[in-house]
Amino acid sequence: MDGIDEIVGEFLVESYENLDQLDRDLVALEQHPDARDLLASVFRTIHTIKGTSGFLAFGRLEAVTHVGENLLARLRDGVMVMDEAKTDVLLEMVDAVRALLRSIEATGGEGDVDVDVAVAKIQAVLDGDAAVTDSPATSDSPATSDSPVIMAASTETVTAAVEEPMITGPSAPEPAPVPAPAPAKAPAAASSDEPQRRSAADSSIRVDVELLDGLMRLVGELVLTRNQILQQTSSGADIELLAASQRLNLIASELQEGVMKTRMQPIDALWSKFPRVVRDLGAQCGKQVRLEMVGKETELDRTLLEAVKDPLTHLVRNSVDHGVETPAARVAAGKPAEGVLTLRARHESGQVLVEVCDDGAGIDAQRIGAKAVEKGLITADQAGRMSTPDLLQLIFAPGFSTAAEVTNVSGRGVGMDVVKTNIEAIGGTIEVDSTPGAGTVCRLRIPLTLAIVPALTVELAGDRYALPQVSLLELVALDAERARAAIEDVGGAAVYRLRGDLLPLVRLSDVLGLPPGREDGGIVMAVLRSEGRRFGLVVDRVVNTEEIVVKAVSGQLKAIGLYSGATILGDGAVALILDVQALARRALRGDAAERADEVAVAASHRVADQMLVCGLGGGRQVAIPLSMVTRLERLDAASVEAVGHREVVQYRGAILPIIRLGRYLGIGVESASATLEVVVYSDHGRSVALVVEEVLDIVDASDDAARGASDINDHGLLGSMVIDARVTELLDVRAAIVAADPGFYAGHAADDAVGAAPQPMEALR
Repeated sequence: MDGIDEIVGEFLVESYENLDQLDRDLVALEQHPDARDLLASVFRTIHTIKGTSGFLAFGRLEAVTHVGENLLARLRDGVMVMDEAKTDVLLEMVDAVRALLRSIEATGGEGDVDVDVAVAKIQAVLDGDAAVTDSPATSDSPATSDSPVIMAASTETVTAAVEEPMITGPSAPEPAPVPAPAPAKAPAAASSDEPQRRSAADSSIRVDVELLDGLMRLVGELVLTRNQILQQTSSGADIELLAASQRLNLIASELQEGVMKTRMQPIDALWSKFPRVVRDLGAQCGKQVRLEMVGKETELDRTLLEAVKDPLTHLVRNSVDHGVETPAARVAAGKPAEGVLTLRARHESGQVLVEVCDDGAGIDAQRIGAKAVEKGLITADQAGRMSTPDLLQLIFAPGFSTAAEVTNVSGRGVGMDVVKTNIEAIGGTIEVDSTPGAGTVCRLRIPLTLAIVPALTVELAGDRYALPQVSLLELVALDAERARAAIEDVGGAAVYRLRGDLLPLVRLSDVLGLPPGREDGGIVMAVLRSEGRRFGLVVDRVVNTEEIVVKAVSGQLKAIGLYSGATILGDGAVALILDVQALARRALRGDAAERADEVAVAASHRVADQMLVCGLGGGRQVAIPLSMVTRLERLDAASVEAVGHREVVQYRGAILPIIRLGRYLGIGVESASATLEVVVYSDHGRSVALVVEEVLDIVDASDDAARGASDINDHGLLGSMVIDARVTELLDVRAAIVAADPGFYAGHAADDAVGAAPQPMEALR
């Protein structure tokens, strides 16, 4: 169907199927004139073709089906009785429709297909019954007949049209006498040298959904078997068997991808009802709302599409009811009277990201917190310590609502908690971002499918568990010495500082009630994301990654609330699939979550007190505030180039100025190593590298540490302090940066630089 519009192509496929059914039904109806179900089926089919042809502006197709519909209306109402003559003219109408469809498929238009003869014959049958007057339901023109019905219209709509009296068009003008009934013209046959073209009906097939589901289950079993064969042959010495297993892997993967595509549907199938929902609800609430949809072609597994239908509908209604203001309020706030509700969908990191955005009043996080305190959901102390994203998450608490009164749209405090529960039930997450006065964004992250997913297999106490990779950010392994130094325990909550950010740690053994594993050899953690918060899940070891087939678990296991399913691994062992959202809620709720928040707040105050200690050669070491460290890198010494009297390297597509701190501070000793240890500081899009001899440690500059004078006049230093029984010089980082790149701070005020990165001595006072 190359070159045919998608809507027209779908219309052709369905119409061809309907015409084949019409042939059978009309012949059967001739044998059983009183079969009301057959007559209703024929009437619905012709009505659907007529309505869609009018919508697509196929005039002749609409005309021939319209007059045929008039005849069927009289048969349906009992005014006429089905006989051989009426069957003949109706079958001739079917032939004319089929000829028109072939022309539309071949040329995109109705061509020169003649339908006048078929129309005249049907009209003659209508006019030939002198005892019958025109039905009172007859209208004056085809334009006033039932509204065009799109091919995908619901069965309820069509059934309703059949049950109500049909408004039909007028009798066509008396045709001129026709010498002989000529058959309808078919489009010209293609020349023999042209390639044979497949018809629309031949290029597609309708398959029962249960058949696809069964096929998907078989593919899942094939994937499990593929995993087992790959595991058993990977360590073997039989090269031919290994090659065959790799070929099997390739074929199974392609088959899996093909079957998955058969289950995928564009999200527009779900969004198509929202224009009507938004229009009606806007009118009900006295608001003007325009709906915009971006990414309608984004595809999603049909099972998941059905699962997100109700949550997405609730979010859309919520945005219109709570988000968008009334026209008067918007005008008073300097906004257009018409609000805009935007639906966006796209694929991102193996998931489908769906956003419901409005440009309304936004959500006041402090008001949410106050309402939650009033309802007893949290304490005032907890509300005071919660961040804005955490406060916004309270709208998903059961029974929470800020509505002043209950209406038939909202206000009962149910709905948003159900939305979150339903989204998490399919392995998705929901986040809320809001700016008061500017609008709100509800963001859904949904897996592409629930059937076969990539997962990370981990081990704890000899048992293996699967973690869906959509929730996995990274893996971190710490040796025993580093684990003891880097993991802090604040008020009973274990945290680890990952690149400057505090990461709450959750031991899977504690959550599952198992004995803690031995950590003498270090620890392994999987960094996961749930509800916008990161945490580290501590396990015994990481096994591997593989595609797993999700199997449902029994009611007893599901009631535990920690497992989303089970799977069979490559060696035949059964592994439980961990529910990351439930795991995070159980592990980080209550006192543990509060302590983690307290640690984060305390860390934000202590970050300026942390120092990176570096050696410069000659027994000297220097301290650099950690707030002035963006990255630690190793650079090839041979990559250093000269620009004037300064040194630079090409770094990440840019020119990076470097300064050797040993030379800058007047230390004569300088290493001849082939690699350079550098401390990179970046701000406002510019970077500078400080070359040191070695990076020694990160330490806390405690208030009682011995410090030297802060008014010394040594070049490039701000003072000194004792760290680990060693006198350590405090680098004037800003002066060193300017020495490497005099224009570094030219693009922004010095105060801005100080605000973004506190000066060392300020941190030590």
